Amino acid sequence: MNKKEISEIKKQFSPANCAITRICGCYVDGEKNKKTELKEAFLSLSEEEMFKYFEIFKKTLSGTVGKNLINMEFPLDQEKEGGTQEFLMKLRGSKLQDNAILEEFYDKIIENYDYGENYYIILIHAVYDIPGKSSDGQEMFDASDEIYDHILCSICPVNLSKAGLCYNAETNNIEDRIRDWIVEMPDLGFLFPVFNDRSTDIHGLLYYTKNAEQLRSTFVDEMFGCTTPLSAGGQRDSFNALVEETLGDDCAYDTVMNIHEKLNEWVEAQKDSPDPAVLTRPEVKRLFEECGVEDEKLETFDQSYEAIAGENASLMASNITNTRRTEIKTPDVVIHVDPDRAMLIETQVIDGRKCIVIPMEGDVEINGIHVSGGNGGSSEDEPEEF
Repeated sequence: MNKKEISEIKKQFSPANCAITRICGCYVDGEKNKKTELKEAFLSLSEEEMFKYFEIFKKTLSGTVGKNLINMEFPLDQEKEGGTQEFLMKLRGSKLQDNAILEEFYDKIIENYDYGENYYIILIHAVYDIPGKSSDGQEMFDASDEIYDHILCSICPVNLSKAGLCYNAETNNIEDRIRDWIVEMPDLGFLFPVFNDRSTDIHGLLYYTKNAEQLRSTFVDEMFGCTTPLSAGGQRDSFNALVEETLGDDCAYDTVMNIHEKLNEWVEAQKDSPDPAVLTRPEVKRLFEECGVEDEKLETFDQSYEAIAGENASLMASNITNTRRTEIKTPDVVIHVDPDRAMLIETQVIDGRKCIVIPMEGDVEINGIHVSGGNGGSSEDEPEEF
């Protein structure tokens, strides 16, 4: 799913567009005991409750595709009888009316979700009547010929509210506040099946994680049978290792800067596309070639890529480059610069030492104090050392 398709489903979480037929929930304590369960027609909830649930469901479909929201495909063996995809198909097909399947679903989460405190499992079933679209992109609600039958699960931590004082309007006093158990925004969640090309695709799911660096591979493997991709940080580290491995002793400042400049240009060129910019192994290799990496250094590129990132791994461009700032780090100094102005920073050998040189042009401040470009009597022709 891309951000445009995700946005279309999120729009259904409102009173005017609500397509949710049923909501079920299970509150689990820190000892993995089921404390209470919910089974309701969603529209039977109070308006106040509905709005709070809408907020949770929208959050489960929020974040950056490739970081917090990850498209996963089921292996073929999981679509056979007894597989994880086949189980989710049965869960969706029951419309959350089969108590035995619901309890089995809760038990699977409780067994595999590694969380030592209280949490609330929320599961909804919804049927979205997909409106047709005219040639100019306008929705035609009377031209629908397909429905999107799906389930959405949100796993939310439940924590005790903070202690404090509050104003009691009934007694007109400042009093000790009663502490309540609060259902917070989701930690994990998933949408099944995915909504690809504005149609149902039963061969995949959309996985949500609040912490993009903790994908919980055991949970993903046991619940869905899918291969957990590299996290955002894992992709960045793998790309960095691949650059260093490929360039070896020739991992020069100018080459690395050129690689990131090309990456940023590619991200900028695709910023209006609903699909994220993704690099596969051939595209990373082509990037290196365009940045002047010698052919002999690319001879072992394929083996290095498989060893470092994985045979079929793809890398999100937004995960491996920062389009907002470039960081240059030495053991003693860290420099942050707008990527568009990175060319202002040069490297020079001064008195036999490698130096990073930054021109002192325009307004210069030290801890908020405006300073001149001079250097206490040294010649203006001498470069500044950092």
